[in-house]
Amino acid sequence: MDGTTFGRTSLLCTLLLWAFQVCSGAVTVNVTPKVEVLKGETAKLPCTYTVSPAASNTVVEWYIEEHGTRKRVAFSQGGEGKSDDSTPLAGRVTIEKDFSLTISSVQPSDQLDFYCQVTAGTAGVGEATTMLKVFFAPEKPELTKPSSQAISVGETTSSEIGTCVTMNGHPLPRIIWFKDDQPLAEVKDRKEKTYMISSVVKEASGLYTVRNTLHMQPKKADKDSVFQCTVEYSMPGDQIKQKKSDTITINLNYPSEKATFSRLNTEPIKEGDTVTMKCETDGNPQPEIDFTKDGKVIAGQNGVLLLKSVKRTEAGVYKCTATDFDNLEADLSGTINLTVNYIDPMSVSPAEPQVATLGDKVEWQCKTKASALHTVQWKKGSEVLSQDGMLSIQAVSYDNAGEYMCVGAVPSVAGLTAQASVNLTVKGKPMIESPAVGTVGKEGDMVTLKCSAYGSPAPQFTWKPSVKESVSVEGNKVVSTVILQATAEVMKDGVTCEVSNEHGTDSKTFMVSVKRAIGNSADRADKQQGGSSGVVIAVVVCVLLLLLLVALIYFLNKKSKLPCSKKDKKDVASGEVNNGIVVEMKTDKANEEAGLLNKRPSTEQ
Repeated sequence: MDGTTFGRTSLLCTLLLWAFQVCSGAVTVNVTPKVEVLKGETAKLPCTYTVSPAASNTVVEWYIEEHGTRKRVAFSQGGEGKSDDSTPLAGRVTIEKDFSLTISSVQPSDQLDFYCQVTAGTAGVGEATTMLKVFFAPEKPELTKPSSQAISVGETTSSEIGTCVTMNGHPLPRIIWFKDDQPLAEVKDRKEKTYMISSVVKEASGLYTVRNTLHMQPKKADKDSVFQCTVEYSMPGDQIKQKKSDTITINLNYPSEKATFSRLNTEPIKEGDTVTMKCETDGNPQPEIDFTKDGKVIAGQNGVLLLKSVKRTEAGVYKCTATDFDNLEADLSGTINLTVNYIDPMSVSPAEPQVATLGDKVEWQCKTKASALHTVQWKKGSEVLSQDGMLSIQAVSYDNAGEYMCVGAVPSVAGLTAQASVNLTVKGKPMIESPAVGTVGKEGDMVTLKCSAYGSPAPQFTWKPSVKESVSVEGNKVVSTVILQATAEVMKDGVTCEVSNEHGTDSKTFMVSVKRAIGNSADRADKQQGGSSGVVIAVVVCVLLLLLLVALIYFLNKKSKLPCSKKDKKDVASGEVNNGIVVEMKTDKANEEAGLLNKRPSTEQ
């Protein structure tokens, strides 16, 4: 029996069984309408049933349909499940005790309708259908440009922009084109200016490879456009996902409409600078470009004119001219009026080094020329001495000796300066700076003394007492340094430094003292000051008391007429005199009695 006859017989039997079921009983089958699974995973298709009235000889069978013909892949009867051979699922399918169909290592070819059929004797036959959906994410799309030459604007036919390929997807993925992040409508009509050509290959694995090529007639505005393609694909749970390709740009040729001639270094130009001028058009590719200066042809390279270490003679009008054979009517030229700023070398008069005697007057004049408003300054070190080009010193001193700089500058041009220097030497008798006192911790220690002197010619040093010296030059002065022992004689008389040259001599004495602690000296000074104050107070008090005593004696001798008797003296000595003043007078003789002067109250007289 061939497959067609078997199929028709099976369908007829099914109809007869269904009619019998309606008349005599009922079989109800329940399945999951749709089962989704990823390629390579295991799929489980549930199947349950109810039979009324109950039957003991029930058979559960799973079928697939290929090319309009059903083919059984597994069945269960009497509690024992088996799978059929010679089916696409052979070796990967089993029927469980709960009648579920399990398919391992699912492949894209397994995406079929599965039928669970239950035959229950006199109760009849029932079945239900499950759709198995198989998913597999495609690879990231690869976007490539054509190997042909650049695309030209204005062509009458569409040109290939790029080809997008995505591989190994299931179910069939979809490719979407983007230009500047905006999706392009899917157009298949090749008569349109923009359209896509798509092709699909089903691999032996059952997965799909999709190729899609974009064609366009681009405009000049598309010269910087960015193209990209995206693959859109389905995943379980009605998910729609995307993967994006890398981006490409197109090599677009278009005619020039205008030219731009510019200087790349925009700051003011000065002599010695490097000047870069660039001429370019808005077309692609760049046309041939020629340069002229004041009407004379000069050489450039690739639209760039380079002037190294530019001179003032290179100032002038520069012009570039481009020739585009695709647009000969366009004016493709530009001009630059180049100004080169300069400043001449500084002219100083007198230019030779000057030698002056102490107290003399010296003068210099400095001038220059420049392309713009400029300044002239005289400086010594960082100090500005003059800003009019004239430097005058009325009476020179040793401090005036040294180098002077005349500096010219153009303030409007950064870094445009010139300078010249002159040197002044001051001759005269040597002069020693005020000496500093040398200090030691104690007598006998070593002390360092420095004798600094001005003078030209350089002075010679003599130390008294004689000691070995070291001589150095510090600016305009000569310094002699000695190290010697602070003997008692040195502590007392000091050390003498004498300098001399052909114009005269000078000498200074350097004293040496013991360095004392500040705190101890202050304490001793306070104590000395306190002691002196006490002595003064005591002397003043004694003098006052003495004067008071003399005055009292004089007063009593002058006013009192009472004799001094022995009795009176005894009365006084015994303490019987009250409310009076007693004065005892003694002579140098031993037998002389002391006189007692007693002024008593008027009631006793």
